[in-house]
Amino acid sequence: MPNLTKLRVGINAHLLSGEASYRRAGIHQYIAQTLRHLPQDDFEYTIFTRHSETWLNAVGTVVKSRWPTEGRLARIAWEQSAWPWLAARRKLDLLHGMAFATPWFSARTAVVTVYDLSFMHYPQAFPTAQRWYLTNQTRQSCRQAKRIIAISESGRQDIHHFFGAPLEKIDVAYPGVDGVYQPLSSAGIAAFRQREGLPKRFILHVGTLQPRKNIPTLIEAFAQVAPPDVNLVLAGGKGWLFDEIWDRVTALGAQDRVRFTGYVPDDDLPLWYNAASLLVFPSVYEGFGMPVVEAMACGTPVVASNASSIPEAAGEAGLLFNPQDVAELGDRITAVLQNPSLAATMREKGLRQAKRFSWQQTGEQTAKTYRRAMRD
Repeated sequence: MPNLTKLRVGINAHLLSGEASYRRAGIHQYIAQTLRHLPQDDFEYTIFTRHSETWLNAVGTVVKSRWPTEGRLARIAWEQSAWPWLAARRKLDLLHGMAFATPWFSARTAVVTVYDLSFMHYPQAFPTAQRWYLTNQTRQSCRQAKRIIAISESGRQDIHHFFGAPLEKIDVAYPGVDGVYQPLSSAGIAAFRQREGLPKRFILHVGTLQPRKNIPTLIEAFAQVAPPDVNLVLAGGKGWLFDEIWDRVTALGAQDRVRFTGYVPDDDLPLWYNAASLLVFPSVYEGFGMPVVEAMACGTPVVASNASSIPEAAGEAGLLFNPQDVAELGDRITAVLQNPSLAATMREKGLRQAKRFSWQQTGEQTAKTYRRAMRD
């Protein structure tokens, strides 16, 4: 029999992806790692998902949906009809919408996680219907939820600014860094470099290739300052307006020095970070910026933009630049490539910075938010 003294939490984890693709990045990773690290003592979890993985059984009761929630419309319908009905039937105390949405009509206490507000900052990057839904659903969820979880202080301020949620209602649960991101042996890196046909030195970018990632600025700076023996590797799935990125590469005559890997499997990411001379992360907007801390955890120097939440991820370990300034980015790249002493110092600082972020803390902070929500 269930322990009735425990807080019964129903978690919407439908954005867990069952396929090895770009969909397993970002939100999928945050949801999966948070679930793995939720404390068990005072809670009883019911996890609602489309793709049930074996490890979820150790977290709580898994309720696998028959609804085809890989599609947006089916997922919305499930969130607003099936979820509140199932919550009432199972007598849950609290509902956690782990990606922007809570049921509009439910008597249960609710918590919602908001990863970023890119659809508010860059509305032109979203189809009209999707933007309308995200804006209205997130606004309603932030209004209705007893507490809101942001994944950075920058995100917390955004939620307050755009939706008027009181700052005292918004908690920050930073992402963590998985233990697989660590310095690897030189032999292992050499074998990976040979397998992939990589040059001795290359600049790495990790992330879906879309406008807010600011890839054209990186390509411009690379073409201007990188020595002939240095390549640029863009690791990530093709996103919206990818053709503009390829057009920039060809216009600069850099086709032979720029490599597009497509989606990189999770198991390979630590190898890419370890093999790189540096990671450059020029994004103009992020909810947090996971590649920054993942690269640092691998001992890779990081050059990153000073926009939105990215300075929170980079701390004092990264070299920051104005994401609109190609020349400044070029200077930062040159400094790391030409100064081994600076690169070594950045590696040491990066390893310390990455240790500030743990999934254990993410799980504990999430549980703390549950307790606060039930007290409010």
